[in-house]
Amino acid sequence: MARQLKQGVGWRLGWDDEAIAFQGLVGGEEWAIELTAAELEDFCRLAAQLAETLLQVGQELMSEERVNCEVETDLIWLEAEGYPQAYELRLIVLTGRRGEGFWTASAALELLQAAPSLKVF
Repeated sequence: MARQLKQGVGWRLGWDDEAIAFQGLVGGEEWAIELTAAELEDFCRLAAQLAETLLQVGQELMSEERVNCEVETDLIWLEAEGYPQAYELRLIVLTGRRGEGFWTASAALELLQAAPSLKVF
């Protein structure tokens, strides 16, 4: 697997095996951040954890209740805010060069569905 780029309305997700420092890429409509392999691995793992947590929490909430959930490692911070079935996603890269990103609810849902098929960690 050399290079992959998956994208949809408001999101991009990429991987380049041959890149030296930054093999991963996450982005939105008008922005992108290159990530190291470890950062991308954390991003995908944390995003999946958030999605699972919100699914579980959603079973306990009334339909009009909003939720805010954060997860982080030493490399990546993610926050989901909205409804368990439709939430915005925020990213902060906590290492070296630092970076910040945001996805709307519709873009976040598609991004999270595409992430597991990008690369096997």
